[in-house]
Amino acid sequence: MKFTEEHEWLRDEDGVIVVGITQHAAEQLGDIVFVELPEPGTEVSKDDEVVVIESVKAASDILAPLDGEITEVNEALTDEPGKVNEDPMGDAWFFKIKAAEPSQMDDYMDEPAYQEFVG
Repeated sequence: MKFTEEHEWLRDEDGVIVVGITQHAAEQLGDIVFVELPEPGTEVSKDDEVVVIESVKAASDILAPLDGEITEVNEALTDEPGKVNEDPMGDAWFFKIKAAEPSQMDDYMDEPAYQEFVG
């Protein structure tokens, strides 16, 4: 897994990158009450806003960590946004992206570096 400074995690599954938020981010946001996902097939550029999440504390955007095409979204989060609080590093992924430039993954932290980043 790789991690961004925006507290997203990325997991490579045979060239398709699964994206979610970290446990740290979920704890900081508090109870998630709404998730708006992109449409599969959407072309995105790195740092585009692709997901909107709202919690009892704030609204946040999830940014595209890579250039590419959204291939799948986790529809379950639309009906049950609280899943993000329950399992942010597992079943509560947000979207899958086919990276146009897989080497962009090299820009991100591994788990030990991320743990040090969040202190």
